[in-house]
Amino acid sequence: MTIEFIGFASTQEYSESTGLADAPPVDPDYLGTVATAHEESGFDRVLVAHSSASPDGFLIADQVLSRTTKLQVLLAHRPGFLAPTLAARAYATLDAFHPGRVAMHVITGGDDADQQRDGDFLDKATRYARTDDFLTIVRQEWESETPFDHDGEFYQVKQAWSSVRPATPIPVYFGGASGDAVRVGGKHADVYAFWGEPLAGIAERIREVRAAAAPCSRQPRFSVSTRPIVADTEEAAWARAEEILEHTLARAGGQAPAFKNLDHSTQEGSKRLLAAAAKGDVHDKRLWTAVAKVTGAAGNSTALVGSYEQVADALLGYVDLGVSTLLIRGFDPLADARAYGRLIELVRDGAEQRSRVSVPA
Repeated sequence: MTIEFIGFASTQEYSESTGLADAPPVDPDYLGTVATAHEESGFDRVLVAHSSASPDGFLIADQVLSRTTKLQVLLAHRPGFLAPTLAARAYATLDAFHPGRVAMHVITGGDDADQQRDGDFLDKATRYARTDDFLTIVRQEWESETPFDHDGEFYQVKQAWSSVRPATPIPVYFGGASGDAVRVGGKHADVYAFWGEPLAGIAERIREVRAAAAPCSRQPRFSVSTRPIVADTEEAAWARAEEILEHTLARAGGQAPAFKNLDHSTQEGSKRLLAAAAKGDVHDKRLWTAVAKVTGAAGNSTALVGSYEQVADALLGYVDLGVSTLLIRGFDPLADARAYGRLIELVRDGAEQRSRVSVPA
């Protein structure tokens, strides 16, 4: 199995434990440095995330691709704010300038307040129905060599056609933990993404998505996102983890009141992480949930703690379940991106050894 590694690129350094760097919201030099660090460490892609306050992701993605030679991007997109035909052409145009280096990460949106900041007042179930309609048109716009019509619940187009289409398919990554998410993602996803849950939880989620994808004759790949905290020794890694938690608690208690105002009560993924955190701070020996508990499980917030070898082994535990993409992001984003090169090499070596053992003589 080929293991894909995805990092995280932004225009300003941020961590739950340190807050925002004292820099402009768009710092071109930082973006270039962090992109280069990921490429040099052996990452395949970097995620360009999205929120109602984020800088424009298409421009960030183009900058990342222009400043590197092989690094690819996973560009997050929220359906509903850009017509599907326009979104499809924007991705296809980006891919035309950087062939084969672009993927779409579909984020339907689980936070009503964040959706409403951009003027979207649909409820969550309706948003997933809209995403289904949206992706149906996007695929057609990418693939159809002749004009097509579409008469859906949310979008209607007549004689739609694009002069720019990707030479090779643009992969669609998909996130979401609700029943609606699984249903829509099973229909459309090339890669279904999970947050870092205990191994039993990931196994359960893989079964759910495969069951939803089967009637559509789809066989998606799977991704898991974690926040590795690594050091030369296990003791040093746990000491660093405690320091990260201490700083995060300080921000949550006073310097970062935004943590208190975040409401992820309707996000199934957050509920799952918080349920795991309620059962204990550590699962499967390495999965640490303390930061998720403090921040309300706001996104990718569970960590794997240990030596490089121990964390590599923990990541391979997910690979053994059928996961082929690992999204890893540090609490010290730039320094960790540089340090993860060693971790990536260990995981890939371990996956190759597993493949050799599984091949019959």
